[in-house]
Amino acid sequence: MAKTSSTISRIGIYPGTFDPVTQGHMDIIRRATRIVDQLIVGVAINAGKGPMFGVEERCALVEGALQAAGGEVAARTSVKPFSSLLMQFAQENGSSIIIRGLRAVSDFEYEFQMAGMNARLSPEVETVFLMASDKQQFVSSRFVKEIARLGGDVKEFVPANVLTRLHEKLAEEKE
Repeated sequence: MAKTSSTISRIGIYPGTFDPVTQGHMDIIRRATRIVDQLIVGVAINAGKGPMFGVEERCALVEGALQAAGGEVAARTSVKPFSSLLMQFAQENGSSIIIRGLRAVSDFEYEFQMAGMNARLSPEVETVFLMASDKQQFVSSRFVKEIARLGGDVKEFVPANVLTRLHEKLAEEKE
């Protein structure tokens, strides 16, 4: 379908902490770019979660992973930090779609409640759930950090730029 000048651009937001970004996140990003014209990866400034990486570094890691992905994914995706309510961030960025990834049934209850609250706050914004691919269902940032801290190999779970920085960060923590 060719776009015309009157075609409305669908802007989606994929929010998360991305501490660090994983191959599971990248899978959702790739697939989300098939259903939106522009995708904003919203990196939450969530100090309450005690992130390993600061927000600027998490944004840079996502940007590096996007550059490595290349093509349409990189061209149609941007990265922005946010600390406001997600619905406020969506409104500020002209987004009408929130993308959420689901790994397991256990994710659904929380995400369902969140989508319901967000719909009450901004009924014009739709939440779209994408199921994690079978190869990524068990991958989480928390597990990646834990495995890496204990000396395990996480190269298949994170983009190359993240793997390098994760090893550097763990070496810094040991100093």
